[in-house]
Amino acid sequence: MTQINCPQCNAALTCNVTDISACWCNELPAILPLDLNATSCLCRNCTLAKINTYLQSLYSQPIKIQLAFAKQFKNNGELIEGLDYTMQNSYMVFSKWFFLKRGTCCKNGCKNCPYK
Repeated sequence: MTQINCPQCNAALTCNVTDISACWCNELPAILPLDLNATSCLCRNCTLAKINTYLQSLYSQPIKIQLAFAKQFKNNGELIEGLDYTMQNSYMVFSKWFFLKRGTCCKNGCKNCPYK
């Protein structure tokens, strides 16, 4: 394991470049396209921010394209705070990404429902 600083926010992080399957970043879904120009790892917060920025661009696409992209992540393990949901006033508020991965609307008028 290697101690490094995030190149965006300078936060200290531990990178397990020798065994990427054991690294913390492996907990996150591989949503981002591979960045061949990357020279260092980002911290969890900066990685989530980058993923969410990428997803914002996805949300401008037709819903069929969004669903086709999200389908590959449908059964992707546990929910991730900051990606699948945020906590607001002690309530878990699901993200648009969460609903896209689910693939259908529940017709309950959810706050971030992409199927409107």
